[in-house]
Amino acid sequence: MLSLIDERYNFAFLDEGSKREIRRKTLKAVAIPGYQVPFASRELPIARGWGTGGLQLTLSLIGPKDVLKVIDQGSDDSVNAVSIRHLVENTAGIATTEETGEATIIQTRHRIPEQPLRENQILVFQVPLPEPLRVIEPREEITRRQHAEMDYSSMWLSLYEDIVHWGVVTVSHSYPCIAHGRYLFSPSPIPRWDIPKLNHAECLYLFGAGREKRIYAIPPYTDVLPLSFEDYPFEVESFVGRACCKCGSSDTFLNEIFDEASGQKIYQCSDTAFCKKRQREREI
Repeated sequence: MLSLIDERYNFAFLDEGSKREIRRKTLKAVAIPGYQVPFASRELPIARGWGTGGLQLTLSLIGPKDVLKVIDQGSDDSVNAVSIRHLVENTAGIATTEETGEATIIQTRHRIPEQPLRENQILVFQVPLPEPLRVIEPREEITRRQHAEMDYSSMWLSLYEDIVHWGVVTVSHSYPCIAHGRYLFSPSPIPRWDIPKLNHAECLYLFGAGREKRIYAIPPYTDVLPLSFEDYPFEVESFVGRACCKCGSSDTFLNEIFDEASGQKIYQCSDTAFCKKRQREREI
């Protein structure tokens, strides 16, 4: 595979100085779970907001022996996933895969794979908005002080107002969580379904926001708890009575799709690799 590298670029596109800087900031992020570490975000041949933060992490960490998987909302075949995968293939020449279990580094947008990840795997998130307090407080100097003082009363108040108005917490993605009992962080726009996978996971979770120039991390076996009230506990999405139209799964996160042929709504696994694996198992 290394013979396929485009020799006009450095290995994995970024220069070595940039990689070292990002690795140092990544180590600091791992040492302080949930803390947003500033870094000098580089220019890449994709637009900011389309995964530059996660891509910079991937390009800085990847080595010749790594195997990469890229997904977008669970799919390996979206434009975003395919474009990023081709960029890494052309500049690093490493092997890529659609099988979750074969990958050493997985870059994702908006989902965590259904298959549990192992200790020797890294999941890199593309993060559009790393600051969980931004929707409440637009001033950067105030949010930094709130993190320093562990003053998250405004977020608790926001959740309480949700309950008063709607009877439930209506946050459907980017649900605010506490890492290691200290820092409030945004798990990126993953659905609530994926939040429990963050708690005491075996793998390393890395979050990169290129536009906001922030890196943060959840190391393996770290306590991650979503904000919730005793009388209004945290709940994930319910798919009771629904199943994937392709593999028949009823215990995975399902996308709702309108079937023009039947004129009805059908459901399909968001994680395409997991769905294909279940289909193969059904055929045996």
